[in-house]
Amino acid sequence: MAHVTVIGGGVVGLAVARELRVVRGHHVTVLEKENGWARHQTGHNSGVLHAGLYYRPGSEKARMCVAGNASMAAYAREHGVPVSVCGKLVVATDEAETGRLRDLAARAEANGVPARAIGPDEAREHEPAVRCVAALRVESTGVVDFTGVCAAMVEELTRHEADLRLGTEALAVRRAPGRVEVATGTGVVRADALVNCAGLHSDRIADLAGVRPRARILPFRGEYYELRPDRRHLVTGLVYPVPNPELPFLGVHLTRMLDGSVHAGPNAVLALRREGYRWRDASARDLVEVIRFPGTWGLARRHVRTGITETLRSLSRARFAADLARLVPDIGPADIVRAPAGVRAQAVLADGRLVDDFLIELVPRQVHVLNAPSPAATSALEIATRVADRVSSVLN
Repeated sequence: MAHVTVIGGGVVGLAVARELRVVRGHHVTVLEKENGWARHQTGHNSGVLHAGLYYRPGSEKARMCVAGNASMAAYAREHGVPVSVCGKLVVATDEAETGRLRDLAARAEANGVPARAIGPDEAREHEPAVRCVAALRVESTGVVDFTGVCAAMVEELTRHEADLRLGTEALAVRRAPGRVEVATGTGVVRADALVNCAGLHSDRIADLAGVRPRARILPFRGEYYELRPDRRHLVTGLVYPVPNPELPFLGVHLTRMLDGSVHAGPNAVLALRREGYRWRDASARDLVEVIRFPGTWGLARRHVRTGITETLRSLSRARFAADLARLVPDIGPADIVRAPAGVRAQAVLADGRLVDDFLIELVPRQVHVLNAPSPAATSALEIATRVADRVSSVLN
């Protein structure tokens, strides 16, 4: 069997390693630069098990998310990881949004997602505090402990004697005859193939490997609030707005977590560092890359109004609460408190267009996962199957 090096220890990297080692029997080494697993996108996301209704029919996101909704829930249950498939509401708060809600219902049907249009009275049966003129009830949406999923995968990989290396950053990548070599601070890892699942740094790993990716990563911070404990009763499940179809972000929404807390968000603002979880987290290197990348300016021209709105909401709790109050009118600024933020690795093309689907690029003996934001966590087991298939193709 082949020996494969996987760079990245989030849910996608671990799922790929599991597929290669546990399912297919390859020898696997996983390199993770942090001293723990799932420290970035996986460990900072909203924990939502997505249904797959938002994505373009026939796209990788649509197919993998619908399948991943079932496979991830089944994996969590099999391994004792907390999961709850509680359903959600997507709500139109005025008549102007009902057309987009109908379009979303049609997309859900095309993608095979169980969803049905309901009126405001039935919506309040699910969420008594919600305000809307119409809603879409999506039964297969849920919440899951993705960090727990990663722990279960690590346990499986350990039992199957995979080589798991924390605190091991990939510093250089070299192609050699019949293999790929990765230099780290503790030595060189030699393997038959390389899989890059580095998330926020995936384009940089591709650069190290001599691959010129057709998209670059821009980091978008998603900021969260949560409802104060005495206001959690206002939300019983998940409540989402009707999204802007031109953007991959779903708008600030409300999610009852597995522990009973209710998270609100995220927004989307350009982070000043690849791992910039706060405004004061800044990196000169990262900022220079962002400024020099033509796609940054193309993106700004395309979405200047949205960018201003998101930034103002980031700086104002009152604005954040006002957007939540469109969904649940009883929420006010005093009802929410700051919660930890996440950073989304969003691939952007040189002309400023956002890559709206998963992006995987192949070269001999290498597979690079270059765009895997939401719903990648939901889809991780399906992405792993696809990537493992492609490892076989790059070895031949």
